[in-house]
Amino acid sequence: MKKISFLTLMVLITVFLTQCAHMQKWPTYERTAEDRMTVIQQKIGDGLKSGALTAEDGKIFLGRLEDVRRDYLSLRDQYVYRDDWKRLLGRLDILEDEVTSAIARPPRIEGSVIEDRLITLQRSIDDARIHRRLTQSEAEGFQGRLDSVRSDYLRLKDSGLLRTEDRTEIHRRLDLLEADLARYQ
Repeated sequence: MKKISFLTLMVLITVFLTQCAHMQKWPTYERTAEDRMTVIQQKIGDGLKSGALTAEDGKIFLGRLEDVRRDYLSLRDQYVYRDDWKRLLGRLDILEDEVTSAIARPPRIEGSVIEDRLITLQRSIDDARIHRRLTQSEAEGFQGRLDSVRSDYLRLKDSGLLRTEDRTEIHRRLDLLEADLARYQ
């Protein structure tokens, strides 16, 4: 009797272990992976829209998501081991964490660069005026140009209409002013 019970138990354990370890389709993992890829793609899109991600960051993250999607398509509707799906979901976890942390990083504020340049130029004009490297009329001319750039920048910034082209134009005007002022240094 003990031998029959032992053999029956061994058969049941073998069947159970075989059932767990054999290849099969895993529809729950498929749906989970699909949902996660959609969420990650939406996070990347939202990050690009808000400016939290640069175009280069978005391109890198979308490329990595495409690699995962390619592996997902090779697993979908196939008989595979559960560990294959767990590895794929682990990769999605890592990618989602990286996208989330990249979005959470404070973006580099272009406005502060322009404002820093305005302050630096103001100090240069004041210094040249104090040390008499500029005549009164030259100093007024440089100050007028700087005030014009500053007012244009502040007007565009306050209205919320400061575009990339406007930033480029402001930087160009500041470059010209710096070059002209450098002649008097």
